[in-house]
Parts: sequence; C-alpha cells; structure tokens
Amino acid sequence: MDYQPVVVRKHARPATTKHNAESRYWRQYRHPVFIKEYAPVTSVHFAPSKPHRYAVTAATRVQIYAPRTQKVTKTISRFKDVARSGCIRGDGKLVVAGDDSGLIQVFDINSRAILRTLDSHKQPVHVTKFSALDQTQVLSCSDDTTVKLWDVPSQAAITTFLDHTDYVRTGHVSTSNPHHILTGSYDATVRLFDSRTGECEMVMGEPSGEGSTRNTHPVEQVLMFPSGTVALSTAGPILRVWDLVAGGRCTRAMSNHQKTITSLAFNSDASRVLTGGLDQMVKVYDVSTYRVVHTMRYPAPILCMAISPDETHIAAGMSDGTLSVRRRQPKASEPAARDLFSAASLRTGAFESFLGGALPALGQGRVKEKRKSKPIGDVDELKVESKRKKRLREYDRLLKNFKYSAALDSVLRKNVPPTTAFSLVQELIHRDGLRTALAGRDDVLLEPVLRLLLKHVTDPRFGEMVCDVANVVIEMYTPVLGQSPLIDTLFVRLRKKVATEIRFQKELVKAKGALDMLLASAALSVV
Repeated sequence: MDYQPVVVRKHARPATTKHNAESRYWRQYRHPVFIKEYAPVTSVHFAPSKPHRYAVTAATRVQIYAPRTQKVTKTISRFKDVARSGCIRGDGKLVVAGDDSGLIQVFDINSRAILRTLDSHKQPVHVTKFSALDQTQVLSCSDDTTVKLWDVPSQAAITTFLDHTDYVRTGHVSTSNPHHILTGSYDATVRLFDSRTGECEMVMGEPSGEGSTRNTHPVEQVLMFPSGTVALSTAGPILRVWDLVAGGRCTRAMSNHQKTITSLAFNSDASRVLTGGLDQMVKVYDVSTYRVVHTMRYPAPILCMAISPDETHIAAGMSDGTLSVRRRQPKASEPAARDLFSAASLRTGAFESFLGGALPALGQGRVKEKRKSKPIGDVDELKVESKRKKRLREYDRLLKNFKYSAALDSVLRKNVPPTTAFSLVQELIHRDGLRTALAGRDDVLLEPVLRLLLKHVTDPRFGEMVCDVANVVIEMYTPVLGQSPLIDTLFVRLRKKVATEIRFQKELVKAKGALDMLLASAALSVV
C-alpha cells in the first residue's frame, strides 16, 4: 500500500469585511505619484473630455498635467495674485481661473493666451467654473459675498446674486438645468439660485433651523447630483444631504471625519461620493445607503480632490504643497477609454497629451506569435496517458521514513502555516509518535515548539490540541526546568497567557448566562 500524505485540515474562518469587492476596487488605486509644488494645492480639476488632462492650481499658476505621464504640458502663470480654481471647459479647449485680486481670466489651453477678462469682483474669487450645459457661461463666487453668472463672449455678468452675507467659497451649476446654481457660504447657509428670476429660490442649513438642518459651521463645499434633485454640502466635519424636491429638507447628516471636510467628488456614474478632509483622510460613500465603504489615508491635510471621468486617476492636493496622483489600471472588460480617436477626443485639439505612450503603435504590422505545431496522429490511435508521480512534501518524506523529530522540525519554520503544523501534530498523535518527536531536545530545539504553543494557545482552531501537546511537553521536560533562562521564560509566558484566557472565558460564560436569562424573560413576556 502506498504512503498516504498528511491531510491538512481546513478550518472555517470568520468572514472579514476588510477586503470585500468594494474595498478591492478602491485598493486598485495604488502607487501614488507625489509631485511637490511651492505652495498649498488649492484646486484640482479633470477635463470632462478625453484624454482627461487635469488643471492643478497652486500659488500664482495653473499647471496642466497629462494623465498618462503625470508631466506638466502647459503652465499658465499670468496672474497678479494667488490663483484660484483653475477649471477646464467641457471640450478641453479653454481654462478659466480667478485670483486673489478679484480678476477672472479665460485662457486658451494650447497657446495660453488670455481670451477674456472678467473684472467685477472686489475681493478674492475662490470659485470659477464653466457651466456644463452652456459652455459660454462661467460661474464665479467671491469673498465680496456675491455670486455671478458670466457670458464669456460679451464679458458681461448675466446675473448677480447678493443674498449671501459672508464669503462664498463654493458653488456648482446644475448639470440637468443650466439656470440652477447651488452655492455655499461662510454665513453657514446653502442657497439655490435661479438665473432666470435672479432670485434665491431655496435656503438650507440656516443657523436658526432645528435638528440636523441647523448649521453652525462655514459651508466649505456643495455638490449637486446629476439629476438635480438632491444636493450635498459640507460644514465642519459634517456631510449633509438635502432633498431639493422636498423644499430643501435635510435627509442625512453624517460625521465620519474628525476635522473639516474640504472637498467633494462623484465617481463617473454618481453612485459613490468621495470626501476629503483636514484629517488627512478620503472616505468613499455608497449613495444608496450613505455608508463609508472605503477609506484612504494621505500624508497631509487635504485641500482639494478630484477623480477622473474614466475612473483611472484620483488626484488630491494637500496643504504642504504636495499633489498626490493615484492610478488604477482598468481591466480589459471595462468600457474604458478604448476609442482614442472619437470625435470628442479629436475636437479638443490636445494632441500633445497623446505623446508619451497614449497613441497606439501606428504603422506597425502585427507579428503573429510563433507556436509549436502539435503532431497530429492517427484518429484511431490509442494513446496511453502518462501519469506524473506527485512529489511528496518534506514533512511527508520524513514521516514516510519514520523520522518523526525531523518531520516536526520541518513544520516549525516561520513560513509554514499553522494549519500544516497542527495537521502534522495530529498525524503524530495518531501514530503514537508525538513523544518520540519531542524527546531528546535541547533548549535550541525546544524553543520553536514552545513558541508555536504560545502563539496559538488562544486560537479556537488549535487551542485544544495546544493543551494536549503542552501537557506532554511539561511532563517530559519538568525535570530540566531551571537550566535554561529562555525556556523558563517561555514556560512562564505560556502559563500567564493560559491564565488570562481562562479569565476571559469565564467572563464570556457569565455574559452568555445573562443574555440567556434576558432572552428567556423576553420570550415569556411575549407569550
């Protein structure tokens, strides 16, 4: 009869939520590239059109980066003061940015020429954004408490909203209705404006409100869902959800950050919302439940953050002047940017971004891979299948030769999983060879045995077997105790750990008894 290898028992492990499907997806954004700027990075914006270049605003310049290479392709530095909120238009041809002097400028992204100058604000302009539906309009929000909607061709303000009473540091034009504008201010309110009437149609988060609708912190960020029916706002460490259809009712208020939330971003289909804060954390929420499904840690407080429309890059700007770009390699099965030469891509005119590996290999023929030709025999030919003998593992070879002590030593190494080690111990007990394997050991050979027992004595998978082996070891080596300080220390640690575990188990039994009594009384009261 052939030797039967040791069967390694598989123990059921409790399911962990650490690496679920959601977590695995967001963990694909790895190998962050850190780019050091001279001042805090205050704004990051990805172009909606391919190849999704992104504008990074820091100090007195706006830099345009190529996503493939993470290299600067254009630098716009024609600002009189600190630049703010560099934003690329939907077609990727223009960039708008404000500065601390109150000036707003529209640039050609390729030539970097100033095309339009919008000079009406008297204090720093922190928000400049193109309207998603009407690309000739620009939204601006300023520290002079005003919000303006501009007509770029005529360089004139279409509407000016004067309802806020403090700095306006965030604003958003609805992607479903170009007339709806959502803004947040340091007066602790979120307001919805209509450019057709020039009036404030809705006020949310007033300090005089009650419960979760009451807001006492400056509003740092606002964001509207693509449907235009729900809005998000951040004030301090709290993220609030507002139902615009129900008149601006607050439906959720979540406080998962420890410090002020400074940035909000949707993924491509708005099924997840990302929040970044001064606590150096980025949290991902599932918008169906508003539960945090993943958390990313950064080395410094986060001031701004954006995710690319194709979900391959997450860029975050930090207070220490660091720009972090995390990249994810999309799978072949995903409907990713497979058509580089679509009409939308070519209309952008951003050909320099294709350099550095973005283009496929043009003009190169496909070389057919060489393969070994398989010999084709007679169809009716009988082929005898040759079976390869399975190689035995080291501990199996030693067991086969009845070298019990050496077999035990082979599974006491660091790279051997405990399931294998205890499966071999079980086999030795079955063969009545455990004492033989443990006999005649000095302090050097006994140390790994004791360390294995010490490590897994509280593991419910192996606890019972550890106790059996420990009894044998204590019985065999009691006469030589006191001769090796190391072995004595390990025995003392094992005793203390067992005593601690016994106390813990007693507490568990007490808690179980109390719960049983409560459940029994509850069941009786129902009857």
